[in-house]
Amino acid sequence: MKLSQKVQAMQFSPIRKFNVYAIEAKEKGKKVYHLNIGQPDIKTPKAFMEAVKNFDSHVLAYAESGGLVQLQDAIANYFKRFGMDIERKDVLITNGGSEALSMIYTCLLDYGDEVLIPEPFYTNYQTFISAAGGKVVPVTTKAEEGYRYAYADRIEKVITDKTRAISLVNPGNPTGTILTRDEMRVIADVAKKHDLWIIADEVYREFAYDGREMTSFGQLEDIKERVIIVDSVSKRFSACGARIGCIVSKNQELMSNAMKLAQGRLCCPTLDMIGATALYELDPSYFNEVRTEYEARRDAVYEEIMKIPGVVCQKPGGAFYIMVKLPVESSEDFLVWLLTEFDDGGETVMYAPIQGFYGTEGLGRDELRIAYVLKKEDLVRGVELMRLGLEKYKELGYK
Repeated sequence: MKLSQKVQAMQFSPIRKFNVYAIEAKEKGKKVYHLNIGQPDIKTPKAFMEAVKNFDSHVLAYAESGGLVQLQDAIANYFKRFGMDIERKDVLITNGGSEALSMIYTCLLDYGDEVLIPEPFYTNYQTFISAAGGKVVPVTTKAEEGYRYAYADRIEKVITDKTRAISLVNPGNPTGTILTRDEMRVIADVAKKHDLWIIADEVYREFAYDGREMTSFGQLEDIKERVIIVDSVSKRFSACGARIGCIVSKNQELMSNAMKLAQGRLCCPTLDMIGATALYELDPSYFNEVRTEYEARRDAVYEEIMKIPGVVCQKPGGAFYIMVKLPVESSEDFLVWLLTEFDDGGETVMYAPIQGFYGTEGLGRDELRIAYVLKKEDLVRGVELMRLGLEKYKELGYK
């Protein structure tokens, strides 16, 4: 019996593959501070639960493959807040942002086609692109430069006749980097010059800090036909378990072909769409308190990180992730040691090693990602455990 080369070439999640060590640590009575996964602890707005509870129908029937029209309209109205002329026909509801990405790559890629992605990148991009028969081509960034990547010469250097799209997350996961309007213009001009799609994953759109104004690629009028936006309720509304996302594009040829895939999987879950409609209809002021909370968490975790000797870290501008370069040879080995050999008062910490977030072999060995999605005191304690653990790690002669 034979499995496909595509699936065998895929990697397991570098975020989740260390869970076995965390489970064993907990079974030994240790408390583990989970700084490794982007699962917010912010309360999901009550509007979601109330909308689901108020749903009254004798039959829970199939929904339309493109989504409930009230949800499409709510999302279109949400984008109008950003000055974008989005209509119902420009919105296709998906099972989370993950399905949106999978559908997009299936629509755009033939076998061997390439997608440019700034590295480090969200690891599932590799999975989605490989499943569609494509290939990730990384645009390498550096910790010392704040993981910035909007340089025309660097992007054009890796473009080939197989390149079909530039795919990015803005604000970034795992880096927290936010593109300025000028940087967006650089990417837009490169895409126009080389006739490329821009796939803009903007699920962290509201989480822009220090007074930064978050913008969208959908606001650039001259590239509206080549822009595909991915959106989701997961992070924005702390509703990860409601698997509702969407594809937003003015390119009707793309949307028509994506509908073929949507019809093939029938529909998204009706109750989740009912709840998601209520979320998109929330007053924009909802985000003010949430943004303030995340910004305070970022500041607290950054302050604690900078107490670690030899660390390289720049304060991110958005999302809820922070990248750290440690004075170790392998952040993976250090993590396993933290979970199996170390504790302070019966407590230890877990983060996400970054090596698996790179497409270039050998990069990211000494880097990690922290998701600042816990309350401030837990974040501070988690980073303190990293610092104390690193001191002990060095004392024992590890590198």
